[in-house]
Amino acid sequence: MATDAPPPPGGKGASPAQPTTESFVQVQESAEFGELRRAYRSFAFPLTVAFIAWYLLYVLLSNYAGGFMGTKLFGNINVALVFGLAQFATTFLIAWFYSRHAAAKLDPKADAIKSRMEADA
Repeated sequence: MATDAPPPPGGKGASPAQPTTESFVQVQESAEFGELRRAYRSFAFPLTVAFIAWYLLYVLLSNYAGGFMGTKLFGNINVALVFGLAQFATTFLIAWFYSRHAAAKLDPKADAIKSRMEADA
């Protein structure tokens, strides 16, 4: 909930000085930021495309391959149910892979850039 109270006076707990627009542009054009962006895109884009393809396969099979999707595997469990549950599993697996990738490759680079910007401000 937002309040109309003024921010606390400077001192303990005060936020660091904000970098200027020019420093943001300078960092954005730097090779280090380019590496960070490449590391993100090289992970996120292929996995996004793969997941969308996997999801569309599920939808298309559900619409046009009803016989296959209705094939019973064991008991009342059929291919459609297994594929549907695999969609959830895939979502969580991708999130877990991304968190590991971000912690190992993205966060250290982003923290270095952020620290340098805050020190220069």
